[in-house]
Amino acid sequence: MAEKKTLRQEFTKGFLIENPVLRLVLGTCPTLAISTSVTGSVGMGISASLVLIGSNVVISLLRKVIPDKVRIPAYVIIIASFVSIVQMLVKAFAPAIDEQLGIYLPLIVVNCIILGRAEAFAGKNSVLASAIDGIGMGIGFTAAIVGMSIIREFLGSGSLAGMPILPASIPPMTIFILPPGGFFVYGVMMALANKLSEKKGLPKAELKGCEHCPMNDACAVRPLKEEEEAKGKKGGKAS
Repeated sequence: MAEKKTLRQEFTKGFLIENPVLRLVLGTCPTLAISTSVTGSVGMGISASLVLIGSNVVISLLRKVIPDKVRIPAYVIIIASFVSIVQMLVKAFAPAIDEQLGIYLPLIVVNCIILGRAEAFAGKNSVLASAIDGIGMGIGFTAAIVGMSIIREFLGSGSLAGMPILPASIPPMTIFILPPGGFFVYGVMMALANKLSEKKGLPKAELKGCEHCPMNDACAVRPLKEEEEAKGKKGGKAS
C-alpha cells in the first residue's frame, strides 16, 4: 500500500507541486514560442512527453551500467535517439504539426525538463517509478503549454485550434501572440499556480543555490559562482 501511495505521488507531483513550467520554470523557450497555437502546443506536449517517458525508462534501465563520469553525454545520446524517432513519426503522420513546431521539435534534445528528469530522477530510481515520473511530468508540461496557448490564441487571434471564435467585428489583441503577450500570460499563470499551491499548503517552488539544481555535478558555471561568492565574502571581511 505504501509503495502504491508513493507511485501515486510521483505521478501527480508534475501536475502542480513540481509542474516543470509553472513551478520549476523549466522548458520556457518552447513554451513561449509554441504557445501561440493550440494545435502546435498539443503536438509539442505529446512529442516532449513521449521523449520524456522513453528516455526515463531507458536511462533507468541502464543507470547501473552507465559510468558516472560520462552519464550526461550518455543521457543526451539516449534523449536524441528518442527525439529522432518522434520527429520521424511526426513528419510521417502529422506534417502540419511538424511544420508548426519547426526547429523546436529537434530542440527537445536540449529541453532542460527532459535532461533534468534524467539526472534528478531516472538515473536514481526504478524503471516503473521513472516511467510514472515521466508520464506525470509530461502531463504537467502539456497542460501548462496548452493552457497558455488557449489564452494566447483566443485573445491574440480570436480562434481556437485554427477555428474562428470571435466575430469579425471584434478585433483580436495581437499583442498576445507576440513575445510580450507570452511573457504576460506566463507570469499570470505562474502567479495563479503559486497562489493555488499556497492555498493547498504546498511548499514554494524555490531553488536556493546550486546545491538544489539537478545539473549541479555537471555544471561548468557552478565553480565560477562559488569563486565569485568566496571573493565577495573576503572583500566584505576586509572592508
